[in-house]
This record gives sequence, C-alpha cells and structure tokens, in this order.
Amino acid sequence: LYETFQSSDPHLRLLVLSFLPLLSGIYLSRVHSSDSSSLPSLAGFEAVLLAVYSSEAKSRAGKPLLVQIPDLSQPSLYHAPRNKPVDDRSRQSVGVLSPPLEPHLAVKSTKRAIIVGTALDCYYKQVSQMPAWSKLDFCKFAAAWAGQDCPCRTKLDRDEDNHHENGNVNGNGHIRLLREDSGFSNGTRSGDGDEVDYEDDVIKEVVVVEMNNLGINEENLETKGVRIPLPWELLRPVVTILGHCLFGPLNSQDVKDSASVAVRCLYARASHDLAPQAILALQSLIRLDKNARAAATTAATVTTNASSNANTPSKAKKPEILLVSK
Repeated sequence: LYETFQSSDPHLRLLVLSFLPLLSGIYLSRVHSSDSSSLPSLAGFEAVLLAVYSSEAKSRAGKPLLVQIPDLSQPSLYHAPRNKPVDDRSRQSVGVLSPPLEPHLAVKSTKRAIIVGTALDCYYKQVSQMPAWSKLDFCKFAAAWAGQDCPCRTKLDRDEDNHHENGNVNGNGHIRLLREDSGFSNGTRSGDGDEVDYEDDVIKEVVVVEMNNLGINEENLETKGVRIPLPWELLRPVVTILGHCLFGPLNSQDVKDSASVAVRCLYARASHDLAPQAILALQSLIRLDKNARAAATTAATVTTNASSNANTPSKAKKPEILLVSK
C-alpha cells in the first residue's frame, strides 16, 4: 500500500484510501489492546499513515483549515437590512478546524491522533468515491472505538420518544420503530416501574441484535476494533465521515444503518467523556437521522396508499337518464 500510494496514478491512490478505514482501525486497535507487546510490528501501518499525512500536509501548504462562523448580530443573506451595515471584517468569527500541520518522520504517541485524524481528513475529501464496503468498515470500527456495550447509546432516542408520547405527538424515530416491532409502543406496558424497565431492556436487546447483524460484536475484536481514546483531533474527522455515510444520497441503506448505530455509540461515549463539541455534533446527527427516517417512512406510506388506490377497481357508474318533458 505504501508504494502504491506513492504512485502518480490518482486511481491507485484512491484504491489505497479505500483501505484506510481498515488500516487505521486495525492499527489503533492493536496499539490500544492489552496485549499490544505480543502483536507484530506496526511499522508498515505507520508508514502508510505517514505517507497519507505527508501528502495532506503538502496540499495544505502550512495553512490551517478554517471555517467562517456567521455573526447572528448581522442581517443574513435572506433579509434586506434597513440600514446598510458597515463592512467590518474584524467582527467575523473564524473557527479553526485543523491547525497547521507539522512534518513528522515517525508516529509518536503524542501525535498519533493528529496523524490518523489528518489521514481520515484525506479520506473524507474522496469519500464520495469510496466503495460501500469501505464505508461499512469505517462505521463498524467507529462503533467499536466508542465501546458498543454502553446502554446510553439509546438514551437520546428514548428521551425524545417519551417527550413525544407525553405531548401526544406521534413520533417516528428509529428507536420508536424498534418499539413497535417489539410490541411495546404507545406505552402499553408502562403501568408500573418494573414494566418500564422491562421495556427499556427489550429496546436495548433489539439494538444489540441490530448491531450484531451489522457485524459489531465481541467475537471479532481484532477485525472490528476495540475501545480507544477519542480526542477531538481524531473524533472530528470521524464525525464528518459518519455525516456523509448517514446522508449521502448515493449511499446504500446498509451504510446508513451502520452509520446510525456508530453515531449513537459515539454519542454515548461523548456523554461519558463530557466532550461538549462531540455531544453537540453527534446529537445533531442523531436528530437529523431520526427526521430523515421519519420522512422516508411517511413518503413510503403515501406512495403505498396512492398505488393501492390506483389499483382499486371502482364501480361503473350507471348511465344518466335525462327526462325531457314534451
């Protein structure tokens, strides 16, 4: 992979990038595993990661990645201000997504997250050209990195569903669909505290089954990753890639479902780590995912009803008889 990435052929470089989720996933899992001393050398993994990092650092030319944050005190593009504002560029808020990259000849433990995160930034630039299996590998590793055994991954879904039920609103969230499939929708089993706990246990079991169907289980940690530290330098590109996997128009449903599970696992991890940036970003992705699934369900229902109405035979109308008086 290292020699292939040095090629000038862009297609070969894309091929190497498609293996980046698998490579970075196995690398980070081996680094942070308990028996890492008995594992083979990781020099080959680090050589490829450093090659991708160096390529990205060269393309940035020593400049940071910046984003302009809109100033809410200024009129937006969609409103005509009464008084033309003075162009004050000093009031513009600029956020730093990634600082200037320094050259590195080796992967040090203090720079590992930045190097892998920068490599994932390079992957994100070409994510629309990545195959589905590569995105699935990334989603599975992301869920495993977060630690998929935490029941808090469904907390946001349960809280919002309870809010909708208390307000007599018919929510169509992802976990609400799981409740309906399990026969525990509309609070039919919430008569006392024991039954509510039983309902939550059923929801957790259904989510665990779904995760197992996606290949996220404890039997293959070597290929699916283990729980690792998630500093923001590493988590930020992970969140951006998962956002594409969730809402990319050409992504398959398997990719979207796997990304949905990974986002919820990372949200639970961020809640435990008390990482406000990650909590806000992942919470937004979860809500957008729930809204997108609800809209898709509604659209499918409308289409089904329309097709059934079109296929329903209608009774032939009797011919009208007009009585004409002479």
